[in-house]
Amino acid sequence: MLAVQKLKPTIPPSQEGDIEEVVVPVQVSQDSKSTVNHDPSENSSEDIDDEYMQLQLRIFKLAIFITAFAVLISAIFLGLKVGISLLTGACSGILYLRLLARGIGKLGKTSMSVSKTQLLVPVLLFFLVSRSPELELLPALLGFLIYKLSLIVQFVFQPLAEDLLNK
Repeated sequence: MLAVQKLKPTIPPSQEGDIEEVVVPVQVSQDSKSTVNHDPSENSSEDIDDEYMQLQLRIFKLAIFITAFAVLISAIFLGLKVGISLLTGACSGILYLRLLARGIGKLGKTSMSVSKTQLLVPVLLFFLVSRSPELELLPALLGFLIYKLSLIVQFVFQPLAEDLLNK
């Protein structure tokens, strides 16, 4: 039910002009037990957080799936050493993506900028691969970039899938 409350001016009208009544619409609830949400941004913020978490999970699952497929194919056709190097690089890429997503998730809530700690991951990967004779540099770096492939696949094919589902 919508009620209209008329406000009367507290200052007496001047002789030069008349002050008109101000009409303010007021929402009146018939159910006295219902709660009124005064901050509509709380619900939308929770929805955005849930949507962001679902997007992160889809990207991580896709990255793990692409990693498993790429490691399997490279181990079969290029050798076990290449497969292990690719797996090491892909694991560090997924760690990098997780640290980046965590920093972006905190953006605006607790900090005003994204942390730079995720930049240590490729540096540590390079040092690990260069010090270990069992790993090769090029497959490890390509494995690190697998997370980029999962992002590309997610954002290219997600609109196509949504269009097909909405028809």
